[in-house]
Amino acid sequence: MKKILFSLALTALGAISVEAQQKPVYLDATKSVEERVEDVLQRLTLEEKVKLIHAQSKFSSPGVPRLGIPELWTTDGPHGIRPEVLWDEWEQAGWTNDSCVAFPALTCLAATWNPEMSLLYGKSIGEEARYRKKDVLLGPGVNIYRTPLNGRNFEYMGEDPYLAARMVVPYVQGVQQNGVAACVKHYALNNHEINRHNTNVIVDDRALYEIYLPAFKAAVQEGGAWAIMGSYNLYKGQHGCHNQYLLNDILKGEWGFDGVVISDWGGTHNTDEAISNGLDLEFGTWTNGLSGGVGNAYDNYYLANPYLKRIREGRVGTQELDDKVRRVLRLMFRTTMNPNRSYGSMTSEAHYEAARRIGEEGIVLLQNRNNVLPLDLSEVKKIAVIGENAIKMMTVGGGSSSLKVQREISPLEGIRRYADVHHVEVVYARGYVGDSTGEYNGVVTGQNLADSRTPEELIAEAVKVAADADCVIFVGGLNKSKGQDCEDSDRKGLELPYGQDRVIEALASVNDRLIVVNVSGNAVAMPWIDKVPAVVQAWFLGSEAGNTIAAVLTGDVNPSGKLPFTFPARLEDVPAHSIGEYVAERKKEVVDVKYNESIFVGYRWADKQKKVKPLFPFGHGLSYTTFAYSQPTVNDKVMTPDGKLTVTVSVKNTGDCKGKEIVQLYVSDKKSSLPRPVKELKGFRKVELAPGEEQEIQFTLTKEELSYFDDTRHAWVAEPGKFDVLIGASATDIRGKVSFELTDGTNK
Repeated sequence: MKKILFSLALTALGAISVEAQQKPVYLDATKSVEERVEDVLQRLTLEEKVKLIHAQSKFSSPGVPRLGIPELWTTDGPHGIRPEVLWDEWEQAGWTNDSCVAFPALTCLAATWNPEMSLLYGKSIGEEARYRKKDVLLGPGVNIYRTPLNGRNFEYMGEDPYLAARMVVPYVQGVQQNGVAACVKHYALNNHEINRHNTNVIVDDRALYEIYLPAFKAAVQEGGAWAIMGSYNLYKGQHGCHNQYLLNDILKGEWGFDGVVISDWGGTHNTDEAISNGLDLEFGTWTNGLSGGVGNAYDNYYLANPYLKRIREGRVGTQELDDKVRRVLRLMFRTTMNPNRSYGSMTSEAHYEAARRIGEEGIVLLQNRNNVLPLDLSEVKKIAVIGENAIKMMTVGGGSSSLKVQREISPLEGIRRYADVHHVEVVYARGYVGDSTGEYNGVVTGQNLADSRTPEELIAEAVKVAADADCVIFVGGLNKSKGQDCEDSDRKGLELPYGQDRVIEALASVNDRLIVVNVSGNAVAMPWIDKVPAVVQAWFLGSEAGNTIAAVLTGDVNPSGKLPFTFPARLEDVPAHSIGEYVAERKKEVVDVKYNESIFVGYRWADKQKKVKPLFPFGHGLSYTTFAYSQPTVNDKVMTPDGKLTVTVSVKNTGDCKGKEIVQLYVSDKKSSLPRPVKELKGFRKVELAPGEEQEIQFTLTKEELSYFDDTRHAWVAEPGKFDVLIGASATDIRGKVSFELTDGTNK
């Protein structure tokens, strides 16, 4: 009997061995991704191929059950993992285990000027996505800050293409090390929200290549992004989600992108263009797919049955289809069919710590006259906290980045936690009523912020409380409501909403130790700036908002963030509104919007306006300590086109507390055949120094950093001539200059 059983066992082992040898290539993880992709491709039917390139639900696309290929699941957004929604609706699915950690908004991340924080951000949010079994994270966003009215600026990384490029690369790498694809958005030229579906951007190639594309290019070529999301707007008369110039010519042609182009939800408009112009995976064409049409309306998407019909009728071939399927399969083998990816983690203390660290490094100290900050709680008996934003939850609302969080510490709560340790009394007054609601797509904050008092009554109460306090912390700014920092709407103006300027003026009149904490993702006007000693730009800070703000106000953390965009004094100082075009009214027809300012966005424009100074310049941010810079030097006064130049500068902490400084390197072309900015950011380094400590910093320049895009030659050109290297603490605080010459490489 034992011999028989042993014989049967050997037979079984033999069968397994033969079966293993016959395992399809696509199931063999030892084979390359490309081998596996090609193996699946030749096994698919025409119908299966078409199904792979469009959605089957609100956030998923189908796999191929016959071959064991799983579905692909996407999720918003760039700041945290969106709660689960119903299969075919935006409303919540009612899960009880889909709460997340909210990380600071990407404006805050950009304000850290620290690629290490970006890597930590991507790694942490990627772990949360992986734990929730998501394959594609719909973020980050890197659209350039062109106007402070853009309701979605809080999701982006500022006005400068170099800063955005350097910060997006580690974010992408951090996400994708979890086996989750980063889907960088919104490619491209989506620089405002009003009329976003029907704005046709008219922009010259110099501005396109120098300002609006570099961050996307870096995400693809340096970050290795596996997915790109097309934009809603049009360029050259074609929608961004199926645009020959942006997707085929540039993204897949010039940059060699081998990933998937995913449509924004509702961004697909035409089957023929979707076939030919670079779209790979169609999502969200209808928001109610199961009841909108006969049978399954997902089969009626532009890249579904209409595409299949064209192939069967011989009107189009399958070359484009096979390319789309290859890309989708490649994405699957990198994510959902990657056997080596981790399991991820959710709402861990490590993630809360990451959110707190990023927020602490991103908060910007804009003004600090008379050293009002940091607050010495041992010398304070009573603090008055004023303002709705001190208590209002900011993780709910704003559009697709709205979240359902496990916890959110309000600024008032954070300040009280710190004050309690020192037995300091904290009193609160509302000051103003903004938006008392707190709901988005079924997620409800649970806060009752209704208040029927008049503005005069609210101000009177705030003034009474402020007059009796040792110091006042006003926490205001914007919120995530429609018409403020919110998707699908833009702001009406630069001023603070809800009459906050009146409140601040009144507070300043009764207490000279007033600190304004501005919570926003956008610049705001500050007509009271000369009456307020301290101003802090706090951003939307996510789950750890209150702890983060309190740590900076009390000096537990020395602020080290710097502005990733210019704060204009007036809207008229923004070129998109003074010489460019911006259409503030909603239109049904396609609207041309001309970027007449070309490459002169943000500080590039401010530098040209010698009589107009910004409220706060790009790169500005103060510290509780001081820093001294040495005179910068270069290793050679002459640079050849194929050479490198080393710039060296030393920075010393000349104050009495530890701090971090962001050293900024700008390049100025002294004589060019084409108009160029006065200077352009081409390097930065964040260093931490103890009191009295000095550190030498080196930057490397190549011709890439000296080049401009010549649209007549469609090429990057480094023109021989004299250049200045400017080392600064901001775009207007230049601490040193050194010059060199770029030669044409010939001996003279």
